[in-house]
Order: sequence, then structure tokens, then C-alpha cells
Amino acid sequence: MHLTRFRINTARLGARSLLASPQRLHAAVMSSFAGAMPSGTDRPRTLWRLDRNAKAEVLLYIVSQEHPDLTHLVEQAGWPTTAAWQTYDYEPFLTGLRAGDTWAFRLTANPVHQIRRKEGEPTKRTAHVTPRHQMGWLLARQEAAGFRILTTPPERRRLPQGDEYQLAVRDEHRHHFEKTSPQGGRRNRVPLVTVTFDGRLEVTDPDALRRTLTQGLGKAKAYGCGLMTLAKAG
Repeated sequence: MHLTRFRINTARLGARSLLASPQRLHAAVMSSFAGAMPSGTDRPRTLWRLDRNAKAEVLLYIVSQEHPDLTHLVEQAGWPTTAAWQTYDYEPFLTGLRAGDTWAFRLTANPVHQIRRKEGEPTKRTAHVTPRHQMGWLLARQEAAGFRILTTPPERRRLPQGDEYQLAVRDEHRHHFEKTSPQGGRRNRVPLVTVTFDGRLEVTDPDALRRTLTQGLGKAKAYGCGLMTLAKAG
């Protein structure tokens, strides 16, 4: 497995086009691989995520089985003569995960749930739109994903309620794009809500966490969701 980081030159017209459309950026990411990518729930897949740290600092992260070639992205949305991208061997980090380790993490995800408006109607996938429910979505998946989000000691909590976990939600984005229906070829307008979680976690199941880091968490992985990265907890 490989972890790749690419800084996007937000001043370029090509970069603005990619940043405006998860579909176009997904196509650009997948064009980075010469070979056919594996598919299936039990096999590694390509994940990607945008980190918008500042107006002029937007980073693209990719986790993939195949080593990528981002030459086309450098030419379209980078600095062709002065900067490229960095790709690291992800395996040593993944195999080094141990139960009880603590890490800072970042995850961009598509928190959704199923609702039924009337009795007898089929359920419909709907996005969570409040930070409390978005956090609840992640908390409900932490055990199966191999980690536990750390709690804040009572003496350090700033609020009587809502400050229990070392977890923050930021950068909510709402996208709408057209998707062709598999039935009649009709194009439907699809909404997509994404949020970024920052927090601290403890590893509870290293094998499960390795699957989370390489296969993603939640829906809409093709549109920049599901990729979790870890960093040393300061």
C-alpha cells in the first residue's frame, strides 16, 4: 500500500475546475494508475481526500495499492517546474499499529442514515446535517472500525454538555451533481454532504483499523470520503 500527498496550486484554472467537482477530481485521481485497480469489499481500493487547510494550502491525499503517477495533476493543477508529489510506503506504518496506541486523526466522511417518511414506504438515504448527529454517526462506527475516540477529562471540559469527546467537526461541504440512472439512462441530480472530523483516538483492534485505513469508512468513497489518516498525538 502507498500513501501519497500532493499540494494543489489553487491559483491555477485547472485546479479550480478540479476543486469544484468531486467527479472530475475522482477521474483525475483514477487516471494516476496505469493498471486496473482491484475492487471488492475485502480488497484494497483507492481512497482520496482533500484537506483545505488554508485558501492557498489545499492538499490531496491518496491511499492506493498501486504506485501512482501524478504527472498530469502537476501539469494541470500543480507547480510543473518546482514541485511534484510525495509517495510513501504505507506498509511499515500499518503493520506497526498496536492496541493501546493513541493518535490524532483526520477523516472526511459522508455521514448518512436511512429514514422512512411514511409507513410502508421504502427507506431513503439522507445526510446528517447537525454536528451532534454527525458525531453520533462516527461514534456508532468506532468499535467496528478498530478504534475508540478519546474522551475529555471532566475537569478540562469547557461546556457542561457536548464537550465529552476529543472530536471536532468542520468544513461541511454540500455538493450536487448529475448521475445517470442504471434503469433508463435518466440523469438524476444527486446531493452529497461531506464533513471533516478531527480528533484523537486509541487503537483497540489493529487489524480492523488497518482495514479502515486502507478500505475507508462510510459511503461516497469515490467522491473523496472515507479516507482516515493518523498523526502523532501532540
